Amino acid sequence: MNAAARSFWDGVRAETPLIVGVFPFGMIYGVLALEAGLPPASAQAMSAVVFAGSAQFITTQMVQSAMPVLITVLTIAIVNLRHALYSASLAPYLTELPLKWKLLLAYLLTDEAYAVTISHYRLESDMESKHWFFLGSGLALWTSWQTSTSFGILLGALIPESWSLEFTLPLTFIALVVPLLKDRPTLASALTAGVVAVLTYQFPLKLGLVIAALSGILAGLWLEGKRR
Repeated sequence: MNAAARSFWDGVRAETPLIVGVFPFGMIYGVLALEAGLPPASAQAMSAVVFAGSAQFITTQMVQSAMPVLITVLTIAIVNLRHALYSASLAPYLTELPLKWKLLLAYLLTDEAYAVTISHYRLESDMESKHWFFLGSGLALWTSWQTSTSFGILLGALIPESWSLEFTLPLTFIALVVPLLKDRPTLASALTAGVVAVLTYQFPLKLGLVIAALSGILAGLWLEGKRR
């Protein structure tokens, strides 16, 4: 197996444990999309084109509430601003890639793919095939998301509400964050963002998420500056 193939499958293996939590989340989206009045084909297409769980959930809620298109688009844009932070974090490792690779990896960038990829990039010394690792982790999640959406559309209505599958989402994100809390600035960023997110939960247009993210970044930068 050459270096590219080995790196690709390393990415798939690194992403696989997180898929356990993502799969029920995709099924729930499929159910909610149908309840919101989206045709099955449109619900599946959204998973393929948008490929962003939080944005898809918000879209279904706003479609069901008959919100104006402009408000829906702006809300989704605000919620997905975190991807700009992910991109900035990964950019130093991917600057030499051709444009077609950057476009593909940008499409596959998600919370889960970012978490395993940035952890790998910080630890791995041989970075020659680093983009193949990203591709493997991103495609693994993309495939599971499309499959879980299909299951939700076809079978989700049969799942009893008492199962409360929604709890898998916060557990997934906890599993993503905790291994990265290895120093005081990172821990301060996470705690600050978490507290601010709770305090600003009722803010309109999900502005609380943006404020929480910025607050966490500033807290981390402040502590990092003091340490230096």
